[in-house]
Amino acid sequence: MTEQAFGTRLQAAMVHHGPLCAGIDPHRTLVESWGLTYDLAGVERFTMTCVEAFGGAVAAVKPQSAFFEVFGAQGVALLERALADLRQAGTLTVLDVKRGDIGTTVDAYGEAFVGKDAPAPTDAITLSPYLGYGSLRPALDLAAQTGRGVFVLALTSNPEGAQVQHARLADGRSVAGAIADDAAADNADARSRGELGSVGLVVGATVGSAVRDLGVDLPAMAGPVLAPGLGAQGATADDVRAVFAGALPQVLASSSRDVLRAGPDVALLRARAREVAEQVAAITTA
Repeated sequence: MTEQAFGTRLQAAMVHHGPLCAGIDPHRTLVESWGLTYDLAGVERFTMTCVEAFGGAVAAVKPQSAFFEVFGAQGVALLERALADLRQAGTLTVLDVKRGDIGTTVDAYGEAFVGKDAPAPTDAITLSPYLGYGSLRPALDLAAQTGRGVFVLALTSNPEGAQVQHARLADGRSVAGAIADDAAADNADARSRGELGSVGLVVGATVGSAVRDLGVDLPAMAGPVLAPGLGAQGATADDVRAVFAGALPQVLASSSRDVLRAGPDVALLRARAREVAEQVAAITTA
């Protein structure tokens, strides 16, 4: 391991800055709402404004890789620059790439983002387990070796997700519940030390009673819960308390549009991020 475990670093950042992961999502509507042109120059201005606003001000920042990849090699270079600048500012990054594959391919994805020689390393990545949680093992093990983390999709807020995530296995467990159990096994050592694990789950704040109904044991999972949905997607404070009951200290709320609408002024953007972080802290520590 090259540095302190991701879960330990994230827990400290959440305590210091509040449990907010601010998104950098330069899609056309948001970029143009800032009065910028939707081209590489406009996306660069949007991205670097976010980096300036969020660096050193929030627990973590989550760039959405697709919105950079759409501009080809130059877009990827911009993403790498943003990751490097946020790292220089001491801010954790979660790269939203949702990779999932098997064998040497998922191993290569791991090397690309969380390997010791990654060209622009991130502190954590999102992964899709729907070729089987075990298929992610090369990336999971590599992240553990390099002190980085992963967030595995478990219960997403899109209605189509239920077709797979709510399904039942032969042993009666839900697919989402089994994923949480597998993550718990990977976090067992950290839990035994009273620390936050480095294998987290993505669980939408708008999934209603699904966590309870499907037997998704978030406290036992013992890792961080990346929770999109607060704010623009409609989840309220009461929703968050209901969905994540018993696991509120693990929740890292993800907010993109709700924060980004405060741009393009850097000071206003930073102030909105801090305001949302305080709001989430009040919810998750009440």
